[in-house]
Amino acid sequence: MDAEKYMKAALELACEAAVAGETPVGAVVVDKDGHIIGRGRNRTEEKDATCHAEVEAIRDASKGLASWRLEGCSLFVTMEPCPMCAGAAYNARLEAIYYGAREPRAGACGGLFNLFMEPLDRRVKIYGGILEPECRQILSEFFKKKR
Repeated sequence: MDAEKYMKAALELACEAAVAGETPVGAVVVDKDGHIIGRGRNRTEEKDATCHAEVEAIRDASKGLASWRLEGCSLFVTMEPCPMCAGAAYNARLEAIYYGAREPRAGACGGLFNLFMEPLDRRVKIYGGILEPECRQILSEFFKKKR
């Protein structure tokens, strides 16, 4: 799987989020054949607290497949998922999560803690640091402008 290709697609969505005044996080869901089947970007400022990029991408993929079960699919997200998003990935039956920038304050895939080290009934594979410099840069630039 070409992780950098999919992370670049997620970065494009993160840029859209930044332009909209949202924390620049983007996510895509990729099926086992390598097709992007779900896209999302942060929309918390325009909707509600649950509209994180990961949740948006999972919802989009589920709608396209007409199923909540995303078995064999992977999530690519520019920032390490929070507990809510990691839980959504687990509940959607995603096979793997690929993330860019680590989130030491709220990351649930190793940054603050790792949800998937708990004795759950199935495992989700975690791969971090994909295009991390690019993912971290968009976040840094966004928050510099905010401050």
